[in-house]
Amino acid sequence: MPKPSNDGVSSSPDSTLSGGGETASSTDNTSRSTRGSSGAGAGPVAAGGDAAADAAGDPGKRTANGAGRTISARKKQYVIAPRQPDGLQAMSFQPLQFSALEQALRSSNDIEVVDTVGPKSVLGALADGMGGSQGVLVARMTEQKAAVLHQQGQGRLLVEHDQHLNLMDPALRQPAMVTGVMSTSGGPVLNAVISVIGKDGAPQPEAEVSLFGSMLPASGVTDANGQVTLSLFGETPESVRGLYVKPKSDYWSFYQRDPDISTDEANVVTLRALSDWPSLAGFPRQRAYGWGQKAMRLDQLPGNYRGQGIKIAIIDSGAATTHANLKGIKAGFDVLNKKTNPDGWDQDTLGHGSHCAGVIAAADIASGIRGFAPDAEVHACKLFPGGQISQLIDALEYCIDQQIDVVNLSLGGAEVSEALEQQIVRAKRAGIACIVAAGNSGGAVQYPASSPNVLAVAAVGKLDEFPADSYHAQTLDQNVDAYGYFTAKFSCFGPQVAVCAPGVAITSCVPPNNFAAWDGTSMATPHVTGLAALTLAHHPDFQSPQYKARGAERVERLFQIIRASAHRVSLADQSRTGFGLPDVLVAVGLQNQANQQPAQVAPQQAGVMSPMMAAPQLGGAMGNAMSGLMGGGAVYDPLGLDVARAAQLAAYGTQWPQLHVGRFPLPQPYNPIMW
Repeated sequence: MPKPSNDGVSSSPDSTLSGGGETASSTDNTSRSTRGSSGAGAGPVAAGGDAAADAAGDPGKRTANGAGRTISARKKQYVIAPRQPDGLQAMSFQPLQFSALEQALRSSNDIEVVDTVGPKSVLGALADGMGGSQGVLVARMTEQKAAVLHQQGQGRLLVEHDQHLNLMDPALRQPAMVTGVMSTSGGPVLNAVISVIGKDGAPQPEAEVSLFGSMLPASGVTDANGQVTLSLFGETPESVRGLYVKPKSDYWSFYQRDPDISTDEANVVTLRALSDWPSLAGFPRQRAYGWGQKAMRLDQLPGNYRGQGIKIAIIDSGAATTHANLKGIKAGFDVLNKKTNPDGWDQDTLGHGSHCAGVIAAADIASGIRGFAPDAEVHACKLFPGGQISQLIDALEYCIDQQIDVVNLSLGGAEVSEALEQQIVRAKRAGIACIVAAGNSGGAVQYPASSPNVLAVAAVGKLDEFPADSYHAQTLDQNVDAYGYFTAKFSCFGPQVAVCAPGVAITSCVPPNNFAAWDGTSMATPHVTGLAALTLAHHPDFQSPQYKARGAERVERLFQIIRASAHRVSLADQSRTGFGLPDVLVAVGLQNQANQQPAQVAPQQAGVMSPMMAAPQLGGAMGNAMSGLMGGGAVYDPLGLDVARAAQLAAYGTQWPQLHVGRFPLPQPYNPIMW
């Protein structure tokens, strides 16, 4: 979390924003009267305290017997920003002045401004061609104060919870409901020792091990001897339903359904080395292409197509430059520690960002794997663990300042953020293409992949690319085509899905200098990001004056080419695969797609918030709704809602809700999981 700013304000805030700049002790009545007024004199932001916040009580209140503090809601972090003109024109409002807003918030003694995110240079301030973007404020306050602030903004102010973003699946799910089942000291307890070994019986430390029963699972990590003891309460050996082992690196995962568990002796799991698999024979000593890269025909691309001159940003958990395949990454930004160690981007404690970086741009050396665009200039923006919306906005600001071409976003949040959407639109106007993971909840496409201003990627797998006893086999569904391609069970779906890409059993780099095979739309997205870099670098269209210049039209043309390069895979409907699996040779202009009609997508006009988009061809009721909305041509949606999203909401029978404290509720529950 950013440290509180010590910047003071010497002048009084604008009277129309602060209610005359009164002190906190004298503004309660003013604040109440302002909230109840809709006249021209009502100020949208009050600088002082408010009765609603005071009514919340002291969060640190002591108990009657002095034994401790009573648990209550804490102050929360919010993103506050003027709503940009695109969203204000329909309401005939003028945007708030950022400087006056900042002064008003800093002069309030019940609002703590902890960070300011904005253009990092004159180039960044003018990058979108609008000249009016001024950034966002990050502040801590009570929920009541946030609600009052939002109301006083009169539609001109965004006040959103600074939600945490997700990369990794939590070890334990939160219980869905309160039940009558509970473990007691008198109930059965199953204690099992799991021993994990690799080649030649070598113990495997730091392997994640989970046992699943009929109630809560038990999870742990193996010690230096490769062992872990797990305890399942209320279970017997006969009720254990599954055993899952995820090695730290260099081995395939393991999953056994209905395992025969002994409580009397160690239960030994022998893992298979990645190099034991036929397609990875000799790996990593000998260089290899991943199965996904071969499926997209990267291995057939001429050797001089390497992404030269393109800048790629990977907003993730950093990139471990200790890895032989990632030593070429020379630039980045640690958003989490920007005030203390902005150069800490090369420390990747999760391995997730390094894995994505390997697929995109692993160096073309004699060992390891080869990435799609090894000669591209890669920037690693460290946002995890613990990244929030405000920090993602800051990372995109870095991308605008650095004139990045393509951004990989293998992440997502629980709610739509209008403040983040404004930044995505701004990045698009600056010529930055955001490639985003659709999500792993198995439900509707999550945000920001659901944004009409990005390219959303779903995940597919392929038979015979992983051992049958690995956990990868659990991702298989019934939609298998004649070539073995299938849609992954976990992959999110919906009309926003543009394309699919390999996202099951993807082998790539992990710290410090190892490899791992992982699943997720997180792993599918880098395949498309790498392809996008190659397309920008080598497709003839981007050497022409029309699309060489940075801007939203360039981004829309890139998205159109990627969609047009794709071919159908699996037997699933197109809400799960979009236009299909992109082809590298077609995307760079070396081949034409056989029997493929170009996607009818009108290029985005610079300065327009919502693009004019066509969605994948969908069947059934959703397809009919789409057809009616499209009317056979491109549609501009002034509310920032693409026609595909409208069709999805119509299918759910859900109306697009009004903003409430800057939030857009989703039509289906969100389940945070690794993307």
